[in-house]
Amino acid sequence: MSTVIKVENVSKLYRLGEVGTGTLSHDLNRWYHRLRGKEDPYLKIGESNDRAKKASSEYVYALKDINFEVKEGEVLGIIGKNGAGKSTLLKLLSRVTSPSSGSIKIKGRTASLLEVGTGFHPELTGRENIFLNGAILGMTKSEIRRKFDEIVDFSGVERYIDTPVKRYSSGMYVRLAFAVAAHLDPEILIVDEVLAVGDAEFQKRCLGKMDDISKNEGRTIIFVSHNMGSMEALCSRGILLAKGGLTFSGSISSVISKYLNENSNYSLTFPLNERTDRRGIGNLKFTHIEFFVNNEITDILMTGKKTVIRVFFEKEAGHSVISACRFGISISKNEIDFILLSTELVHPEKINILNNGYIDFTMDKFPLTKSDYSLTLFCEGSGEIQDWIENAKTINVENGDFFGFGNSYPVGWEGKGVLVEHSINIL
Repeated sequence: MSTVIKVENVSKLYRLGEVGTGTLSHDLNRWYHRLRGKEDPYLKIGESNDRAKKASSEYVYALKDINFEVKEGEVLGIIGKNGAGKSTLLKLLSRVTSPSSGSIKIKGRTASLLEVGTGFHPELTGRENIFLNGAILGMTKSEIRRKFDEIVDFSGVERYIDTPVKRYSSGMYVRLAFAVAAHLDPEILIVDEVLAVGDAEFQKRCLGKMDDISKNEGRTIIFVSHNMGSMEALCSRGILLAKGGLTFSGSISSVISKYLNENSNYSLTFPLNERTDRRGIGNLKFTHIEFFVNNEITDILMTGKKTVIRVFFEKEAGHSVISACRFGISISKNEIDFILLSTELVHPEKINILNNGYIDFTMDKFPLTKSDYSLTLFCEGSGEIQDWIENAKTINVENGDFFGFGNSYPVGWEGKGVLVEHSINIL
């Protein structure tokens, strides 16, 4: 596949607190350096884009030394916290603004959906804006007419197509804007977080359309979202931005895992040795817990992903064997148990513990929706409770793609319970 986007050493510098360059002396200095073929002298004094730190310079880098390539037909996800530089990068790729240094080479016609209403003239009707956007993309009237009915049908705003778009709700704006951007045959489609404005049904349709034009039509998509389930369902590769820099690039699952772990408030390995609020005789004690999602250690679980909960234990040195052990885990929220895992249920043979070790509880598709949950550990052996720790760890679960449609569940179902594989039959 050929390269359609190449970003080389791109930086974007902004002056804090003012619009424009600020002073005549700065303008003259810039002009003098440009005349001599040298770079902007103020690029050298900019700070990184760290929102948590008080600025000591009047210049700040929204992006600094960004390098990456995108292949034809690839779907690239851009992930990062608010203020990491994602929207600035999309504006550079869309040519809304230009980089302060570096170069961006784009091969093909580009359509962008960056903010609600971007590219629409508020006084024009929906119909007129469709033709306006098509003309901006370089399409002829006949080409736009061929796509017109399909655009209107997808957007669902047929009743208001001859109404000025300034009277549209934000959701209607997004519906029509996405329909135009996706159907007017751009080689490259750039989509920001704006889809979050739409309802769940329309978001699913948008994800399906983007997946279709990527896989079946070979078009390239750049996608930004905080919905990790949507990102993983749609994207093949990802890049991670932090404080204006590109910190990691790889498969979308590895980028999501790194992003979630870096922004977790918990440690990957949670020690239990110092817990004094435990019950049991203590000949066997739990020492720590580890989580694995898709075989990578993490501390944030995702709905629908293969998950392993690894529980480590130590046996008291003075005991040769702890016989007929059974281990259990409960995962609960607001004192309601949602998941019960037990060796007794899936491993009928007796478990005799001779040495220190660990036990893995594996779930092929983690069934809980996005929320925080509490994990409790239990072990009984030699006819007595060995160790029992209530609220051994808080589990943070993020939205994932349980059913394979890009969204795990309807909006508003967060923390409501357990998802199960099922089918329906409508007569």
